[in-house]
Amino acid sequence: MEINNLEKFTAKIAAGRLCLGSVITLSDPVVSELAGDCGLDFTWIDAEHAPFSLENIQGHIMALRGTDCAPLVRVAWNDFAIIKPVLDLAPAGIIIPMVCTAEEAAAAVASCKYPPRGRRGCGVRRANRYGQMPFAEYLRHSETEPMVIIQIEHIDAVRNLDEILQVPGIDSICIGPCDLSGSMGKLNQCDDPEVVTVIEEICRKTLQAGLILGTAAAPYATWKKRGLHWIAITSDCGSMSATYRRILAEAAAEQS
Repeated sequence: MEINNLEKFTAKIAAGRLCLGSVITLSDPVVSELAGDCGLDFTWIDAEHAPFSLENIQGHIMALRGTDCAPLVRVAWNDFAIIKPVLDLAPAGIIIPMVCTAEEAAAAVASCKYPPRGRRGCGVRRANRYGQMPFAEYLRHSETEPMVIIQIEHIDAVRNLDEILQVPGIDSICIGPCDLSGSMGKLNQCDDPEVVTVIEEICRKTLQAGLILGTAAAPYATWKKRGLHWIAITSDCGSMSATYRRILAEAAAEQS
């Protein structure tokens, strides 16, 4: 849908391009507008860990209209009541965290799809441009929008990965390496050989299943070699912090 740049995002992936984005945690929609104006392919609006209201999320999504940047929203949990109002904001994709079984994956898909495929409630506002798009046309778009992105971030999910990947309606798998490592008793030890083996198993099986693969993690070169289609390589706070430290270091060097 043009309102959220999903077509641009998926076209880049189809053309073999690795899409790069930023995690958004600050409430001011200017940080999203800036990300789009600077040429990022997507944003990861983190409603799981950032203190966002629905109005904050809507502002970040709307800030990207008119850019080439697609807004993805990570919701707080795999819960129908949490997912439902975010869908009506018309994001390009919904990232659903901590999905560990095929049943949980099927429930996530059902939350994102209208009947008869799912159980999404109908309360359209922004997605059909406030009534300007005929409802039948909107329903056709809703069959493939937003992207349903399942986050694999627990060792139980890895054990059930073959079944999860067979669930109809999943568009993309997202790896959560930090929580995954924590579920293995090695929190944030993402370069541990055992953790690396599990991550590469997820990558291999996801790509074999023909699904889009993404993450929000570093280092970029390591993840690129794993064949990912999209990577959130920075965050708003991370970018600001890195820039501040660099500026201070350069100023200190000039003063010495």
